[in-house]
Amino acid sequence: MLLDSHIVPQAIVKPRSFAGLMALYESNYLRLVHLIPELERLDGCFRSRVAGDCELYIDILERCRYTVTLSLTYRFETEDGPVSDPDMTVRAYLDGQQAEAMSLSGHHRHQTLRKLAREHKAELDARWRRNIVLNKWLDYLTDHGHLVLER
Repeated sequence: MLLDSHIVPQAIVKPRSFAGLMALYESNYLRLVHLIPELERLDGCFRSRVAGDCELYIDILERCRYTVTLSLTYRFETEDGPVSDPDMTVRAYLDGQQAEAMSLSGHHRHQTLRKLAREHKAELDARWRRNIVLNKWLDYLTDHGHLVLER
């Protein structure tokens, strides 16, 4: 598993601070490139399947010189039809080696995600919340063996 020990701390940071958020973005990037090793060159739609977990869908939404924007979601069938949850838009800053959760779908089937979405409304708190979810999810995906390579 990828460890945050690869990040060299410049200073001790407080959770929910700007410096803490930047450290979280760095951690997200490390986890994202572990999940998608060819992030800098891949384009299109990808799936990762592992036994005992939902299918993971990755769609490259936009590619610019220094950024890649993608959607990251599970898709599965329920009694009410197909569901994408969690459904995130992530921007990877290739030059800065950071990844930020830009959005997290507004409606969540899971009580814990709904609670997180209601708790904090300030911009820094919202960014912190989205990126903590991304960080933990990327860690979970790696632990379960997801890996996105060429089609």
